[in-house]
Amino acid sequence: MLPANDETEIGEKGINLSGGQRQRVSLARALYSNADIFLLDDPLSAVDAHVGAHIFKNVIGPKGLLDGKTRLLVTHGISHLSKCDDII
Repeated sequence: MLPANDETEIGEKGINLSGGQRQRVSLARALYSNADIFLLDDPLSAVDAHVGAHIFKNVIGPKGLLDGKTRLLVTHGISHLSKCDDII
């Protein structure tokens, strides 16, 4: 959690953030855009398994915040593939 939530100043290029924090901020920025299609390029690669499962369940997954949106998920991880509609 960032000290001032979404009002936290993170500096140029997120230099004071960890890799996992950068990924979560990028995902949050995508959510704020409220687009119809989301291309997610390995959004869980820099977070641990517990955090990744939480993000998938509550954001990316079938009952997450992106429910009803088109999500293209590029990933090396296979743990969530069973919850995807199509695998290419």
